[in-house]
Order: sequence, then structure tokens, then C-alpha cells
Amino acid sequence: MIALKTHKIDQSTANTLNFLRNLLEDYHPRNFAVRLWDGSLWPSEINPPRFTLHLKHPGALRRMFHDMHGLSAGESYIYDDFDIEGDIESVFPVADYLAGLNLSLSDRLRMGWDLLHLPKERTFPTNGRQSAALSGETHSVDRDRQAISYHYNVSNDFYALWLDRQMVYSCAYFSKPNEDLHTAQERKLDYLCRKLRLHPGDRLLDIGCGWGGLIIHAAKHYGVEAVGITLSHPQAEWAAVKIREAGLENRCRVEERDYRELRGEKSFDKLVSVGMFEHVGETMLPTYFRQAWKLLRQGGVFLNHGIAYNAAAPWPEGPTFTKRYVFPDGELLPINKTLRHAEEAGFEVRDLESLREHYALTLRHWVKRLEARYEAARKIVDEPTYRIWRLFMAGSAYGFSAGSLNLYQTLLVKPDGRGNSRLPLTRRDWYSNKQ
Repeated sequence: MIALKTHKIDQSTANTLNFLRNLLEDYHPRNFAVRLWDGSLWPSEINPPRFTLHLKHPGALRRMFHDMHGLSAGESYIYDDFDIEGDIESVFPVADYLAGLNLSLSDRLRMGWDLLHLPKERTFPTNGRQSAALSGETHSVDRDRQAISYHYNVSNDFYALWLDRQMVYSCAYFSKPNEDLHTAQERKLDYLCRKLRLHPGDRLLDIGCGWGGLIIHAAKHYGVEAVGITLSHPQAEWAAVKIREAGLENRCRVEERDYRELRGEKSFDKLVSVGMFEHVGETMLPTYFRQAWKLLRQGGVFLNHGIAYNAAAPWPEGPTFTKRYVFPDGELLPINKTLRHAEEAGFEVRDLESLREHYALTLRHWVKRLEARYEAARKIVDEPTYRIWRLFMAGSAYGFSAGSLNLYQTLLVKPDGRGNSRLPLTRRDWYSNKQ
């Protein structure tokens, strides 16, 4: 047992350390340190530690373990009951270990005794960023607009601090692990265009276009007529400025509109949706794919790029930190459900590619860039907002790395009346003259 480095231990310190030692007695090597409010340090079993858990007051641990869903621990972090100094992604293997513990009744009673003898939790602040409070029927147009605004309307300037130059808020495409984010995002945009096999004059619809990076790239480099839709007013404003700066007003535009509000059958040659699918919801998947089918001409393709969860991995029940503070009403599904709904709408599945490792790399870039711009971020958003993004992006990076999350690009085709896909026999054109 590594000794505690301190001069004097009060009762709260003793109870905190007893709880942690009992909880982590079989977790070795413990690669993190714990520093308490009084300066006491429980050293890591490796040097240097991957991170230090800094408990800010005697009641911090009691609040962290108020529930076992991870929600209370996340709230304790964003409201500064504790801090994570160092590699925040390294926290999540510890969380997985704790979630998998099968404690005996005597262990639960002993550790519960230690927690209950810590000071009562402080109340959470009522100022600053709060959990989402949406109204209306789940996945109605109005409620989806509220959900999108909650996440994406934080501040364009905030996102610009840590996204790439084109403000692409989705998985990049790397040629090597140490490639820079800007290059990898540029390659991803071009990879999407190649998969869609865009040609001059094609009419392209981007469902959930964000800040417009893809439609601008497609119009500029492939000569298409591109329309993007988003429910975020700040995103639409940003995209409109960038389109004007690129001189593409005649071939590219962004509209504030829900995908269900689009009219006109067979209006587009190609459809793409990147990072929006997670907001649709399982109950709305038939509507989503039927609408895409209606908007697409025969022989057209639809590239759906979205996150999925591993159907074999345990999935949390009850309220989660992500749904409360990050993506309210967001839903992740296993890929088999997505494919089934696409096929039931009439689409033929032509290609499926996992970019799981690429998303882990992307998220690590985002976390590092956000951490490096902490002072600038705090001039734009409050401390809880900064911490929410730091925590959820690091946790997502771990999820993709560990395999509980995945990122799939699914290429769907709407065959013509005789079953012709009008696609080439190979994918060779996707990879020729790569960047």
C-alpha cells in the first residue's frame, strides 16, 4: 500500500480515503493520484500518473457517488466538486472498472457508511449552463429545434476555437495517426464527395449541414449545386458568410429547415447526412428514410454518416450525462437497425465502412485543442460549458477506442425501375489520386 502524503488526517479525509481504498483495492496498477482539499495526496502506483483526481471539498466524493449511472459524477465534475488534471480520457477505463464491480452486501454497507459520514452535498449552482429542459412531443419538429439549439447555438466563436478551419464537427479521415486535424478534415470532405461520385451540375442536399463545410467544398471542387439544411440559426449565419466569401452564392445555399419540411419529389441527384443522424431517433427512422427516398431521383445515392453503438456492449439505463447536458433526445442505435429501416424504405445498401479509429483520433484532437485554448474559451462560455465539452469529447474518444461506439458511412442507392443501380463495378475511383 502506497502511503498517504499528508501531515494530519481529519475524519472526512479518513473516510474519503477508506472509501477509495476499498473501492479500488483490486485496481492495479492504479495509474492516477488523488489530491484532497487539504493538500493530502494519495500517490499513483506509476510515475508520472496519467491524471490526478483533485477533490475540492470534503463532500465531493459523496456527491460523485450519489448514483451509479455516472450522471452525478459528471455533474460533480462540471460544477467543480472535483477536477481532473492531466489526461482526462484515462478516467474512463477507471469508470468502466467501477461499473463492472459486483460488490457484496457487506462491501456496499461498509463503503456506504464512509460516504454517509462525509458532509452533505452542496446544491448545484442555478446560474450558468443548466441541463436541457425541452418541451413538446419527443422528436417533433419544434422539440428537435430546441434540442439542436441547446447544443449547437452555444457560440460559433467557441466552436471555432477547437474545430478545424472549415468548422467540420464530425469524424475526420486520417492517413496516419499523427496527421494534423485540418488535413484530415479536408480529406474527409473530399472522401465524401468521391463516395457520392459527384459531377458538375449534380444537385446535392446535405441534411444537417452544420457550418457548411461540405457543401462549400462540393460546390467549389466538384461543380455541384448544393443545398444545406440546419435547425441552428448561428450555423446558418456562419455558413452564409463563408459561401459569400467563396463567391458561391449562385451554386450553394443554406436554409434553416427540418428535413421533414422539404418538398419536391426527386429533387436531388445525391443526398448526404453527416453527424445529424444521431438526432433523428428510432421512432422517426421510417420517416427519415422515406423522406430521403422521396427527395432522391432514381439512380441517386444517399450517404448516411452516423454514430452507432455496439449491440454487444452494455448500454446505460436511466438518465445519462450526455442526454442531460450534451445531446438531449439524441439516440444511438446499432447499425443493424439503421440498415433495416433503410431497406424497408426501398434503399439498397451498397457499401458500409467503419471509421471508428478515425473518430477516436478526431476527438483527441478536439480535446487537446480545447484544453490549449482554455483561457480563450472562458471568455466566451462559462466554466460548466467548458467542462461539459471536455468531458463528453474525452469520453467519446474512449468509447470509440474501446469499441462500444462506432462510426459508419453507409452508401445507399435508389435503383431505377428495372433494378439498375447505375454504379460502377468497383470502388477504384474513390481511391485514385488520393490527397
